[in-house]
Amino acid sequence: MKNFIEELRWRGMLQDIMPGTEEQLMREVTTAYVGIDPTADSLHIGHLCGIMMLRHFQRCGHKPLALVGGATGMIGDPSGKSAERNLLDEQTLRHNQECIKKQLAHFLDFESDAENRAELVNNYDWMKDFTFLDFARKIGKLITVNYMMAKDSVKKRLNGENREGMSFTEFTYQLLQGYDFAYLNKHKNCKLQMGGSDQWGNITTGTELIRRMGGGEAFALTCPLITKADGGKFGKTESGNIWLDRKYTSPYKFYQFWLNVSDTDAERYIKIFTNIEREECEKLVAEHKEAPHLRLLQKRLAHDVTIMVHSEEDYNAAVEASGILFGNATAEALRKLDEATLLDIFEGVPQFEVKREEFGEGQQPLTLLAEMTQVFPSKGEARKMIQAGGVSVNKVKLAAPDQMIGEEALLDGKYIIVQKGKKNYFLITVK
Repeated sequence: MKNFIEELRWRGMLQDIMPGTEEQLMREVTTAYVGIDPTADSLHIGHLCGIMMLRHFQRCGHKPLALVGGATGMIGDPSGKSAERNLLDEQTLRHNQECIKKQLAHFLDFESDAENRAELVNNYDWMKDFTFLDFARKIGKLITVNYMMAKDSVKKRLNGENREGMSFTEFTYQLLQGYDFAYLNKHKNCKLQMGGSDQWGNITTGTELIRRMGGGEAFALTCPLITKADGGKFGKTESGNIWLDRKYTSPYKFYQFWLNVSDTDAERYIKIFTNIEREECEKLVAEHKEAPHLRLLQKRLAHDVTIMVHSEEDYNAAVEASGILFGNATAEALRKLDEATLLDIFEGVPQFEVKREEFGEGQQPLTLLAEMTQVFPSKGEARKMIQAGGVSVNKVKLAAPDQMIGEEALLDGKYIIVQKGKKNYFLITVK
C-alpha cells in the first residue's frame, strides 16, 4: 500500500487530520467515505477535490465509499451557506443519484472484483424509516447543544449577516451527518470520513458520536477549500459553475476552463486534479517556469482532466475546436462541430440575427454583410475587402463580391461564421 497521507501532503490536499489517522492507514486496508450533495443531476468541478481524494485513496490500496446525501440533501448543510436551501423530493434525489454514479465511475472502480472496489451508498436508505422520536432518543441525547453550538458552521450562521438565523432543521444537520458516519462505521467497517475543510465540524461530530455510542475506531481528515490565486471562487465563471455533464458545460468549454487558468493556479491544480506522480509533476513545473509562454502546465492539466471527465475523443475535438478561433482550422473542422460547441466557441464575438424570410434562398455578400447586418459599415468597404481576399464565410474565402451565400452555407441549418481579416469573427443567425 502507498502512503495515502504522504500522497495528499505533496499534492497540497491535506488541511486537518485527526491524530492516529496515518498510522491506521499504514496498518491495514481501510474504508473511508466522502459525502456528496445530490441537489443537482450533475457534479461540478467544486466536487472534484473530494472525488480525487477518493480516487487517490483507492489507488493507494484502500476502499472508498461515495455517500450520496439523499436524506441530508432534503435538509441542507449550513456549512459555508448564508441562506437555507430548497428542499428536494425523493424522486428528484433518486434521479440525481443515478446521474452522479455514472460520473463517479469515471474516477472510481465500482465494477471489479478487487477487495477495495468502490461502493455508492445513500443515507436516505437508512434514514427513511428512522422516526423522529427514535432519533431523538437514540442519537439526540448523546450530543449536547453546547457541543453543537461550538461548531464554526453554526457560529458563523448565527453571528453572520443573515438576520433570520438558522432553522432547527439545519441545526440538526451535523447530527444527521454524524449518524451517517456511525452507521457506516457499524455496517461497513468505515473508519475514516474525509471532506473539505468547511466540513471538519460535522466530521468530528461523527467521530464523537461513534465514541459515545461505544463504537469502534474513527478518524477524520480534510482537504483545503480550493481557491484561485486572485481570491476568486474556484470553478465559478461569469456563466456559472463548470459542470461535469456535457449538457450543462460542453467538453470544449470544460477544456478551455483548465487551459486558461493562471500559472500559479496551474502549478497547484496539476497536483490536485491529475494522477501524475510527484517526480513528473516537479519536472513539468520546472519546464513550465523555463518557458511559461508555452503554457505546458495548462495544456497538460486540460488534457488529463478533460480525458478523465469526458473522453480522449472529446479532448481531441476540443483541441480541434480551439484551432477554429485561434489557428488555421478548415471549413471541414467547422462543419463537424455540434451546435453547443459552435455557440461556445463564438460566444464572445459580435452577433447578428437575420429573419429567415428575408434571407430567402440566399443573399449576396454586400447585402448580407453591410445592409442586413453591420459586419461592414458600408457596401464599398465590404467590396474592397472581399476583392482583396480578406473575407471568409465558414472558413472559405469569398472569391467575389457577387458570390451568393446560399442556404447550403448555413451551419446546423441556421449559422454563418464570417471572418474579416485574420482575427475578427462575426456570428450571423438566420431565424
